[in-house]
Amino acid sequence: MTDDLRCCGTGTCIINSDGQCWCGQQWDGQKMCFPEADDINKAGDAPASDSSQQDV
Repeated sequence: MTDDLRCCGTGTCIINSDGQCWCGQQWDGQKMCFPEADDINKAGDAPASDSSQQDV
């Protein structure tokens, strides 16, 4: 296993090809940091509800 230069210093970073660590931090091009709330909301947007189903 090679040392990833993007590691936050803990020595436990596992960073995927998108720059996301298992702990939730994201590589921003310069350092590891937690994504902004807007970034999380954009990534986690749920699909619009299906209006064809109605409660009976």
